[in-house]
Amino acid sequence: MSSLVTKVRLKQIEQLLEKGKRLDDRGLLDTREIKIEQGLIERAEGSARVFLGKTEVLVGVKVSTGEPFPDTPNDGVLTVNAELVPVASPNFEPGPPDENSVELARVVDRGIRESKCIDTEKLCIEPGKKVFVVFVDVYVLNHDGNLIDASALAAMAALMNTKMPNYEIKDGELKIKQGYTPLPVKSHPITVTTGKINNHLIVDPWLEEEQVMDSRITFATKEDGTICAIQKGGSGYFTPQQILEASKIALDKAVELRKKLDW
Repeated sequence: MSSLVTKVRLKQIEQLLEKGKRLDDRGLLDTREIKIEQGLIERAEGSARVFLGKTEVLVGVKVSTGEPFPDTPNDGVLTVNAELVPVASPNFEPGPPDENSVELARVVDRGIRESKCIDTEKLCIEPGKKVFVVFVDVYVLNHDGNLIDASALAAMAALMNTKMPNYEIKDGELKIKQGYTPLPVKSHPITVTTGKINNHLIVDPWLEEEQVMDSRITFATKEDGTICAIQKGGSGYFTPQQILEASKIALDKAVELRKKLDW
């Protein structure tokens, strides 16, 4: 988008924000329509697709075995990867992960990890030797803004849908048995991103708003109101008061979004 178009669009957006409105007719704190589908990938242990407005994200979860980290011998392993599929946006290019996909994976990972939503001790097969490894793969299929919230919601929905193989240790060997058991998910952390445009705070910024906003701040929160992860992006700043306001917005919106996971 050229700088001229950006300035014209920014002026339109700012004028509407002064009236408490947005280009897509939402209020400042309104989220776009959300649709969640689970169990789409037959060969994955868990999967989900989330539509956040026109933004579309697919998440697949695979569960395999591996070694624990040396400093956590009794815990399973979580790893999150994100791929910005080239067909999702003209700005996405094929090749190794760029800084945007790395940041997306890290923010999704942090919300899951720091909330302790997975009981990783129950993923331990043999302390210090063998554990279950949970791979969460995020695929952005269409980018129309706020990839963080859409990806985090899809990841959580996929984890809730994930099954682990039953097993036993016989003669020192791991034997996979018939049947599955649900992944030990203890809580449902929710991630909410607030954008800042000319001192106005907005929830769920869509693509055109992202192109002109000063900065964004993302909070991952638990059911009890605990803030478990924060990520700030963009070159602008938030005042202490705006950070507190954004945290309250995140907690309030999380209640709405969590209901969509707990249908």
